[in-house]
Amino acid sequence: MTPQMAPDMRQDEHWMRHALVLAERAVQENDEIPVGAVLVSADGEVLGEGWNRNITEHDPTAHAEIVAMRQAGQRLGNHRLLGATLYITLEPCAMCAMAMVHARIARVVYGAADPKTGAAGSVFDLLSDPRHNHRVAVTGGVLADEAGSRLTNYFRAKRGRPLL
Repeated sequence: MTPQMAPDMRQDEHWMRHALVLAERAVQENDEIPVGAVLVSADGEVLGEGWNRNITEHDPTAHAEIVAMRQAGQRLGNHRLLGATLYITLEPCAMCAMAMVHARIARVVYGAADPKTGAAGSVFDLLSDPRHNHRVAVTGGVLADEAGSRLTNYFRAKRGRPLL
């Protein structure tokens, strides 16, 4: 981080580092794929956070983003998460992207792109599709190398291959 870095970029990196810590918890606590997410209000308050728990909870919907949004909805007593920014270490899938649209998330910031199932522009572009009644602003690639290498090394370790 350089002193000339824009305040938004500093903030994005700050929250992405928080999401990366959550991703590490997925591995350490649950041996899950290292994806972390933190939902932050427009005022900079953490509304919800989570990491992948779908294997642990036997729940195909328990992706990091969904866990964070559920926590925020419970905290706020509302299914609408207006003005919030969701920071995720991996580009969201179609399920998570549509949940973000329905929740009226203002912005999504993700780390690594997902060239197989990414729904924020890599494979699908669900968050900005003009056919929806709400569109979500997207910033991708924040700390992408770090997020991507954690994912790569997780799968390499599972397959008994040397880490990068």
